[in-house]
Amino acid sequence: MASNIGMMDSAYFVGRNELLSWINARLHLNLSRIEEAASGAVQCQMMDMTYPGSVPMHKVNFDARTEYDMIQNYKVLQDVFSKLKIDKHIEVNRLVKGRPLDNLEFLQWLKRYCDSVNGGIMNENYNPVERRSKVCKERNLKASQKSSKSLQTNNAQNPGSGDKLNVPKISGTKQKPSGAPIESDCSEEIQALSNEAPELEHIPMVVAVKKVLYAADEESALAEAQQIVSANNERQLTESET
Repeated sequence: MASNIGMMDSAYFVGRNELLSWINARLHLNLSRIEEAASGAVQCQMMDMTYPGSVPMHKVNFDARTEYDMIQNYKVLQDVFSKLKIDKHIEVNRLVKGRPLDNLEFLQWLKRYCDSVNGGIMNENYNPVERRSKVCKERNLKASQKSSKSLQTNNAQNPGSGDKLNVPKISGTKQKPSGAPIESDCSEEIQALSNEAPELEHIPMVVAVKKVLYAADEESALAEAQQIVSANNERQLTESET
């Protein structure tokens, strides 16, 4: 049947308004432009209404906005055509671009085909709104389950990552700056060096470092340490000259 619908068939003389009225009346939608059917979801449901149960509607995304999501809808539709032995190639690359003429021609063909099945009489027990609502709920449920499963897998691979935030612990006492561990290491090394050679405690460089490490006022300690180092350098310079 599909192969018999040529470009000169009366189907391709059906106007935009008539197609929109047909879609809106059958599927209880409110489309105002042909391009709004570019996602392929409308076509899938039309086939589902024509052949109840033939379309895996849980795979149809009525909220498709990207070309990738739209292509998935057309894959479902093409599979249905193949299953029903409908000889019709879908120009997916053109349809997903939302071009009015391409989508108009495809919908003209679809209307002609659906009207040829059972004289165009649809199943009275088919509720398009309820069908879409059920599909959307199933998609949302599966998406939620997938997200939950992904989170559980992530938590299993990274214990504690899901329920603990990497936030610094705040307490009543002042926390040490990030440089504290380094200072601690330096302090321990200097203390060990002092214990092994007490006479080193009076070396100007050691005295300067200690003043910085143990000072309550870092700025004044730095200034004082610089004075000690400068004085020591001047003394060494004087000794070398003499």
